Amino acid sequence: MFKKVLIANRGEIAVRIMRTCKEMGIETVAVYSEPDRLALHVLEADEAISIGPAEPSESYLNIEKIIDVAKATGAEAIHPGYGFLAENPLFAKACEDSGIVFIGPPSRVIEDLGNKTLARTMMSKAGVPIIPGMLEATEDTQLLKKEADSMGYPLIIKAAAGGGGKGMRVVRAPEEFVEACTGAISEAQKAFGDGSIYLEKYLDRPRHVEFQILADEHGNVVHLFERECSIQRRHQKIIEETPSPALTEGLRARMGEAAVKVAKTSGYVNAGTVEFLLEPSGNFYFLEVNTRLQVEHPITELTTGTDLVRHQLEVAAGKPLGLRQENLQQRAHAIECRIYAEDPACGFIPSPGKIIGYEEPAGPGIRVDSGIHEGYEVPVHYDPILSKLIVVAEDRQFARLRMIRALENYRITGITTTVAFLLDVVRSIPFAKGETFIDFIRTHFAQWKPDEDLARVAAVAYVVDEILGGSKTVAAVSRTGYPTPWQSLGAWRL
Repeated sequence: MFKKVLIANRGEIAVRIMRTCKEMGIETVAVYSEPDRLALHVLEADEAISIGPAEPSESYLNIEKIIDVAKATGAEAIHPGYGFLAENPLFAKACEDSGIVFIGPPSRVIEDLGNKTLARTMMSKAGVPIIPGMLEATEDTQLLKKEADSMGYPLIIKAAAGGGGKGMRVVRAPEEFVEACTGAISEAQKAFGDGSIYLEKYLDRPRHVEFQILADEHGNVVHLFERECSIQRRHQKIIEETPSPALTEGLRARMGEAAVKVAKTSGYVNAGTVEFLLEPSGNFYFLEVNTRLQVEHPITELTTGTDLVRHQLEVAAGKPLGLRQENLQQRAHAIECRIYAEDPACGFIPSPGKIIGYEEPAGPGIRVDSGIHEGYEVPVHYDPILSKLIVVAEDRQFARLRMIRALENYRITGITTTVAFLLDVVRSIPFAKGETFIDFIRTHFAQWKPDEDLARVAAVAYVVDEILGGSKTVAAVSRTGYPTPWQSLGAWRL
């Protein structure tokens, strides 16, 4: 096993990886940009090395600097987390060429599966159902328009490289196509350095269901069941759960078998996720493979009793996978809410700033994967995810109620977050019924605003607190000797 691992990432995922490394007796090396010098992942690591200014291209995306730090610190392996360089085949190849183990699939596999049209072709040949659409990408708008008119509307434009919703456009009418096409090419070029796009038939109200896979270099492949990821904003997930309320045992088995076939067809090694779109009819289609650890991996860990990072490290070290499909079971129900520094009332725009107060919920069945602390300055330069709140309970209803309580007791002050929005989503009747389709936010919460009455009560509580002594913490009594409003009014956001 490795003695030292460098984590080429930041925030909550870097902290989460470090904690498993420490359990396994592996030393950790953090890398950080100048704004992150007091970040939690820097404080938790055994070693922390500055790699440059805030600009990602000069720090977290700088392959040469990260490889140099790994060599200088004696790190035998690099874990890329998610985002940044995690799905960059050039980074995986640079690790391979430098004699450093990349904790993820081989560079060739990342490259093949990162090209969406190539991946679709591979899966089609292997008999995995794919969404009707183009098998070759292009930047030729005239050719694309011809394909679109032949395919029919509505359709969806996708970037051949990359993911995360970049370069994606839904086109519902012919007159919208050229403008949408031009915008998608431009966005894809800026995000991935490749403006190639392709077209797929737009499915009406599908669910987004993904399967966790694990594979080793000895030919062993298993899936660890599904995650329902349909609640999204800007094509990015914000709430995930497992099991999916839409899957029967038979459908789960068929989709799991397809996920394993995808892994074997591509020569996959390590942890990854096979994503599908599921129609109300029960038909499902291959969407893509995320060649990395997913943000939402904790709900799989809590319902299967596995540590996915531990398995990643062991597989990367050459050990055979110690899991067998027939022995894997789902137990209980888990839900994850992603906590972002964003303003949901203003189109989810980022909300950077200083965290004045921070208090995590606690209790049975509650897990918080966090990358922040009180006093931390949330930078404007990176993805605004702060933490992940995960709950597990014996069934979906109890898990939902537990999530409501956890969100009610999650206190982050000084910046605007998505906590109040997520609380309203989880409380909603459509969510309670399991009616979670990819248009969920657009259908039910497009005009969401925070509760103004609640905000006014919080403001009054703050003023009363100031009058009674200006206590900023939950104490037994204020300096006047009277109980403060914070004791009786709950965990308010300022």
